[in-house]
Amino acid sequence: MKVSLKTIPHISSRVAIDLNKSGVVTMTKGLEIVAKEAEKVLEHSVKQEMALEEKAGEICDENEEEIEFMLADERQLFFMIKKKLAPEFGVILNYEERYSDISHKILDELYEEDLIHFEVTENRIKNIIYNAITSFIADASEIEDAVMDRIRSYKKRYIPGTDEFDILYEKIYKEELMKRGME
Repeated sequence: MKVSLKTIPHISSRVAIDLNKSGVVTMTKGLEIVAKEAEKVLEHSVKQEMALEEKAGEICDENEEEIEFMLADERQLFFMIKKKLAPEFGVILNYEERYSDISHKILDELYEEDLIHFEVTENRIKNIIYNAITSFIADASEIEDAVMDRIRSYKKRYIPGTDEFDILYEKIYKEELMKRGME
C-alpha cells in the first residue's frame, strides 16, 4: 500500500512510540523530535514518488494521440513509464524494499542527529522501524473503515471533500488511533 502525505504524521508517531516501547532504545531528546525526523524521511520519499508519477503522467499526456491510435492501455503504459523512470527519481517500486530502505534512512537520521542510543545491532532497530511502518499501513484500511462507518452512523449527512467532512474525518481518525494505542 502506498503512503500518503496525510498519513505520514501518524506513521512517524508510531515509529517513535514503537522505538520507545522497544526497551532497547534510549531517546535523548524525546518522542516528538524522533517523530519529526521520521516524518522528514517519509515525506521526502512520498514527494519523490509524486514527482515520478507526475512525470509519467506528463509523458502519457504528451503521447495521448498515439496511445489512442494504437489502442494501448494507458494505465499499463503509465506503470511501464513509471518503472523505467523510477531509478532516475530514486524511487524503489517494490513496497517491501522501499519500506526497508526508508527504515534504514530513518535510523541513519536518528543516529546522526544523536536522537537515539542503543546497545543492540542496527538491524534490530531498523526492524522495529520497518515493523512500525508496515503494521501501521496494515491497520490503516481497518481504521479508515471504522472512521467511515462512524461518519455514516450520524444523522447528519457529511459530504466527502467538504471542509466539514475533512475536519470530522481527521478528528475521528485521531480518536481511532488513540483507541488502538497508535497515537
